[in-house]
Amino acid sequence: MSYDLPAKFEEFSEARRQGFLRVKQVKENGGKVAGIFCTFTPTEILDAAGFISVSLCGMSNETVPAAETQLPKNLCPLIKSSYGFALTDKCPYTYFSDLIVGETTCDGKKKMYEMLGKLKPTYILHLPQGHDSDPVTVWTAELRRFIAFLEEKFNLTITDEALRQAARQRNAQRQAHMKLMELQKQTPPPLGGMQMYATMEGTGFMFTHEDRVNKLNQLRESVEANADRSAFAGAKRILVTGCPIGGVLQKTVKAIEENGGVVVCFENCSGIKAAFQMVDTEAEDIVKAIAQRYLQIGCSVMTPNTERMKLLPKLVEEYKVDGIVEVDLQACTPYCVESFQIKQLCEQINIPYLAVETDYSTGDSGQLATRLEAFLEML
Repeated sequence: MSYDLPAKFEEFSEARRQGFLRVKQVKENGGKVAGIFCTFTPTEILDAAGFISVSLCGMSNETVPAAETQLPKNLCPLIKSSYGFALTDKCPYTYFSDLIVGETTCDGKKKMYEMLGKLKPTYILHLPQGHDSDPVTVWTAELRRFIAFLEEKFNLTITDEALRQAARQRNAQRQAHMKLMELQKQTPPPLGGMQMYATMEGTGFMFTHEDRVNKLNQLRESVEANADRSAFAGAKRILVTGCPIGGVLQKTVKAIEENGGVVVCFENCSGIKAAFQMVDTEAEDIVKAIAQRYLQIGCSVMTPNTERMKLLPKLVEEYKVDGIVEVDLQACTPYCVESFQIKQLCEQINIPYLAVETDYSTGDSGQLATRLEAFLEML
């Protein structure tokens, strides 16, 4: 079967172009594509069902005006950008998705998914957001519901062995990811934060487990052998926490590294927060083991968010951090509210802390750079 690309295809960069062409080939070869948004999405289940998972998170201000014709202006830019790409047909990943999998992490996304469901087939996972009840039982039941839906909708069977194999492969990817990020524990670090983030983001353009693991391992070996460790000698070591930052990378991480700092650790969604947890592939109940793995992610939608509070002090010590910068997206209520608790935590462990709130526009770039420069000078 032949598939046409959206008319706006030519506007994307070459790196994205190659990823888009690969997903087009997947479709033409009879493959199934699932668009996802969140680290809570159980990719092991999609893998076992034969889907290729692709991230649909919008990281550009380009489609926000279109989204604002239907969504409130005072909404998280990631939500607006994501919906805008679907609305304008500017994202081939959305275009080629047989199914979009959403999750009830925040109210803004939850309501956006209702609208998205009118544009593309959309399935919503109902995430338990409390650690003080019995979330494992609830989440396990929800994953079983998801499995049953996929089996009926796409006329397939998801076996326990397929789930175990998928979990082994995802574990291997996470381990390779972690080994690469752990290079930043060195003093001075071999990579800058911009380089590291680009690498983490780039794995999203690779659609086979072997390719991801091999490329990550090859890069780690190359960095270990060839990195110029003098590039960041004397730079202040910064941990970045908070919201997903793909859409604000230039005016946050780049500004840090142009003003005497280096980001040695990303605690947020694309970094360590959701990479170090592994699935117990030998567990008697593999679906429950997958559920347990995802509930260890320390996202601010959880209440109380004990996992994040335990992880941050550990990372500060392991990565020899000089200061923490929290990057929150405007109108992201969970993270913006929780930032006060993170500030208190930093005071307790005696680590300097700065919180900035921004969106995908460039209007505050100068102000952010000034604040980040002043923070680094204080260190």
